[in-house]
Amino acid sequence: MSTKEIISRDEFLNHWQGHRTLTRKTIEAFPEAEVFKFSIGGMRVFGDLIKELLSIAAPGLDGIVHKKIEGYSHELPELKTKSDLLNEWDKQTSQINELFKQIPDEQFHESFNLFGEYEFPVYQNLLYFVDNEIHHRAQGFVYLRALGIEPPFFWDR
Repeated sequence: MSTKEIISRDEFLNHWQGHRTLTRKTIEAFPEAEVFKFSIGGMRVFGDLIKELLSIAAPGLDGIVHKKIEGYSHELPELKTKSDLLNEWDKQTSQINELFKQIPDEQFHESFNLFGEYEFPVYQNLLYFVDNEIHHRAQGFVYLRALGIEPPFFWDR
């Protein structure tokens, strides 16, 4: 059985980086005084949600490319300010671009045990990175609205 490509590698990476651009705008919109303090309904603060994203996407992609199965930690104690989050976000954006190019086409359908916990084909792990980011960015949108701040337009990627 042959399959036809629905989306190219470059299109997927552009889509993912479009979401990262929007998440970066969301981080920028967040007040410095609230990024590690404001919460609703017992949810984690936005800074911690961003730390989770930073502990998963680029490190997970590095694991996939280099076939390393290592755990992760969302702690990232060195990231204490909004500026720290943005700087690490930008650094990882470049890393993602470089690492993604190193995945051979045939590897996308190979199983990989991401962080030693999530055994799925590589393409499903990549989709998880994007889905998880959308989920946590949406929480950030709710926080911004609760703080009286209009979030970035979701389509402005």
